[in-house]
Amino acid sequence: QVQLVESGGGLVQPGGSLRLSCAASGSIFSIEIMGWYRQGPGKQRDLVATITSFGRLNYADTVKGRFTISRNNAKNTVYLQMNSLKPEDTAVYYCNAQTLKSGFWGQGTQVTVSS
Repeated sequence: QVQLVESGGGLVQPGGSLRLSCAASGSIFSIEIMGWYRQGPGKQRDLVATITSFGRLNYADTVKGRFTISRNNAKNTVYLQMNSLKPEDTAVYYCNAQTLKSGFWGQGTQVTVSS
């Protein structure tokens, strides 16, 4: 089992920045990929960015050049630096961890981009 706890969401004006954090605990040695997904009001949950255990990165086209995913292995934490935020980035952001057998989700953190 893997437990994930997100933090760092909040209200920000368009053009602003936020950094989300996801702390993993439990069977962290089994994690192959960690990532961020988001679900806007009335929308499906979509991929934002992922990072593999080897450091390979993947981003949704809508966030390329604005968001950066990174990880601190010593702290078992993954980050999502979000710059140049837009109102359409408003969503609940979920941390995800994938092992060979299962996927795990955090509880989500709300990000609201509004003036």
